[in-house]
Amino acid sequence: MTGITLKTLLTAYANGIFPMSEDRHDPSVYWVDPDCRGILPLDNFHISRKLKKVVRQDNFHIRIDAAFRECVLACAEPQHNRRGTWINDTIIQLYTSLHKEGFAHSVECWQDDRMVGGLYGVSLGAAFFGESMFSGVEDASKVALVHLVARLKYGGYELLDTQFVTDHLLQFGVVEIERADYKKLLANAVDRKADFYALPDTYSGADVLQSITQTS
Repeated sequence: MTGITLKTLLTAYANGIFPMSEDRHDPSVYWVDPDCRGILPLDNFHISRKLKKVVRQDNFHIRIDAAFRECVLACAEPQHNRRGTWINDTIIQLYTSLHKEGFAHSVECWQDDRMVGGLYGVSLGAAFFGESMFSGVEDASKVALVHLVARLKYGGYELLDTQFVTDHLLQFGVVEIERADYKKLLANAVDRKADFYALPDTYSGADVLQSITQTS
């Protein structure tokens, strides 16, 4: 499948459908509409005691949308816990274009001048669709997720879609719901407004953790 426009892509997301490819080097893309959907209830986000300690240490400098394309490219690379990814060149180009139009964002963990972890996803109304994450050093992607959840809650988001449920995501409180239930939540969320940039950039890890608690 080729020739996907940004309008088609956003319409697909608004209807609970998203694109994938078979692997990094497969040029084709296909649509996915799962029978069951993974979501992370923002009011039931679970952070372990160990991760809270890591977040408070502020070992990473968190940047938002500073290097979106580079973040997607890093997510597309194999890691120690995965041999390959579904992110091909078509996906990379599509989401880079979405980012330029303000519909896709990255949360990045930096150490000195090097991005060592992060995640990216699509923002539509008050719904955020998590696409992928990567970690070049221990806990970097987990810290990025904590900062994402704080940002979504602070900005008035209602839905964090993880697409699928994985063992890695279960630790944070991700649940699986039926397609029909998901699309009801989705319809309500995309029809509302939220602000991805509402969370102050000056917030420390401790501030972020407090923000998550206060807005629960």
